[in-house]
Amino acid sequence: MQRLLVILFAVTLCAVSLPAQDTQTAAAMAGQQNGGSMPVGFGATFIDGKTYYLVNIAPEVAFGNLGVGLDLNLRVGTDGTIRKEDYDESYDYFRMVRYVRWAQKGDPFYIRLGQLDYSRLGHGSIVYNYRNSASVDLRKVGLELDVNFESFGAEMLYSDLARASVLGMRGYIKPLKFTSLAKVPVINNFEIGATYATDVDKNAHKLYNFTTGQVTDNSSISIVGIDLGLPVISYKIFKSSLYFDYVTIMDYGTGAVAGIDMHFSGLGLVTISGKYERRFLGDQFLPSYFDALYERERYVPDSVTFESKAMALRDAKSQEGYYGEVVMSVLGTFHLIGGYYQAPLGVKNRGTMHFQLLTGDIIPVIQFSAGYDKRNVGSVFKLDNNSILSAEVGYKPYPFMMVSTLYQWTFKEKKEEPSGRVIGYEQQRRIEPKVSFIFNF
Repeated sequence: MQRLLVILFAVTLCAVSLPAQDTQTAAAMAGQQNGGSMPVGFGATFIDGKTYYLVNIAPEVAFGNLGVGLDLNLRVGTDGTIRKEDYDESYDYFRMVRYVRWAQKGDPFYIRLGQLDYSRLGHGSIVYNYRNSASVDLRKVGLELDVNFESFGAEMLYSDLARASVLGMRGYIKPLKFTSLAKVPVINNFEIGATYATDVDKNAHKLYNFTTGQVTDNSSISIVGIDLGLPVISYKIFKSSLYFDYVTIMDYGTGAVAGIDMHFSGLGLVTISGKYERRFLGDQFLPSYFDALYERERYVPDSVTFESKAMALRDAKSQEGYYGEVVMSVLGTFHLIGGYYQAPLGVKNRGTMHFQLLTGDIIPVIQFSAGYDKRNVGSVFKLDNNSILSAEVGYKPYPFMMVSTLYQWTFKEKKEEPSGRVIGYEQQRRIEPKVSFIFNF
């Protein structure tokens, strides 16, 4: 039976030919409407060859600006015992809360508690598509907070409310709004921003001395940056601006970014946004330091060859690179994001790919959501230590019923037996077919 389910999933995934993302990110991309739904699902979960029977309840409610999403799972093994990794720590119970939010990002006031998927600050030169959870079993409760006024504002994130971790803050001001030029179109939106981000996790700054064989811990990693943004075109159907970022990683190197972004909404049914950057990176500098793979790369204990993000930073060489991103929305329900960044000029397969897809209701009975991040791209669809993938495809034979399959390729902690000491990370593959009954209210 397990083999049959795996084969059916593989056939379905090949048919759509796209990788994937989780439903929380899909909901964030699509926005929320008043009311709510409560899917109750029954199925199975296959995790690294082990089989569990599954009951899943995932209510999602939105009333005005308030939105709440939960994710309650009961996985019972073939021996009748509950999967211990789901509830082996008291903190695991907080993971049932996928998110609690007020408003949407871009509104005058926005706050979100829960799992952070694809968070960014400013233009993304320091924090870009950051995920605070390496896998479902390591899911954390983080915070995002934005305050946006006409002339100034701020945005903030904190990755883990239970312990010391990644903190990022950016403030911005539009100085011409306070002068006689306040009423001059376009140029009055000239923006100056400043960003500070740090990781105060105990493993944030571990380095290895190959001569002495000693591991040193240098406390936190801190990054500061300033950014400028200048609108050049501002029409209702088409907007474009130029921007420049200058970033310093404290005790390490510096980098600069010059870019252009565009937003086109003149087709009525289709909205398209895009951006392109040239990056000028000095020695010991990594752009978008806090990204989708950061939680896995921060520190890999007891690896064969010592691995940490700080080591990669220390060894980074001066280079020029580029970054491009395209965002497309159709009918407000189909969303596609594709990006390629940290790519050195003239060097193949060294960049990082980011992909998101949400089909929504554009296909009446089929729904598909996808999120995929891969560093050192090479073979795009080959999953390895540099990949994070989550995909879900569903079929709705009736409005109240969904037949779906979820596939995830993420990471879990590798622990030493019997001490339980964490000695690294290893891939985790999970396949989850289920039938859900959807109660709308």
